[in-house]
Amino acid sequence: MKVILRKEHEKLGSIGTLTEVKDGYARNYLIPRGIAYPATPGSMHALEEEKKQAERRSTKEMKESEKLAATLEKVSLTIKMKVGEDEKLFGSVTSQMLADALKEQGLTIDKRIIDLEEPIKALGIYTVNVKLHANVIGKVKVWVVAE
Repeated sequence: MKVILRKEHEKLGSIGTLTEVKDGYARNYLIPRGIAYPATPGSMHALEEEKKQAERRSTKEMKESEKLAATLEKVSLTIKMKVGEDEKLFGSVTSQMLADALKEQGLTIDKRIIDLEEPIKALGIYTVNVKLHANVIGKVKVWVVAE
C-alpha cells in the first residue's frame, strides 16, 4: 500500500514522502496514529498544497529570523555576577539569565534556543549563538562583570 507521510518518521522518511509499506502496517499503525494517510489522487493534490503552504511559511519565518539576527548582532548584554578568588564566578551564567537579560532589552527569546556550548564560569567577553531558524544563527555579545 502506498502512503504519504504526515509526520517525520525515522525509518520511512520525511514529511510528504510517498512510501510503499505493507497493508497491515499502514492500516493498523501509520494511519490511526496520524503518521501517514493513504496515497489517493485527492490526497496527492492535498500534499502538493501542504508543501506549497509549508514552503511559504518557511520563507516567511526565515525572513523574520534574519531580521531578528541582525537586531541581535547590535545587542550587548552585561551580566553582573559574584566573584571569588582568581576571578572565578560563584555559579555560572545560564541560558535563562541570558533570556531574562534579552527580555529587559525588549527581545523575547526562548532559553532553549540560546546555545551555550559550555557554561560561562569566568569574567570576560563572550559571543553566544542563538538558533533562530534551521539556517539562521544570531550572535549576542555578553559581558560578564564582577558585582
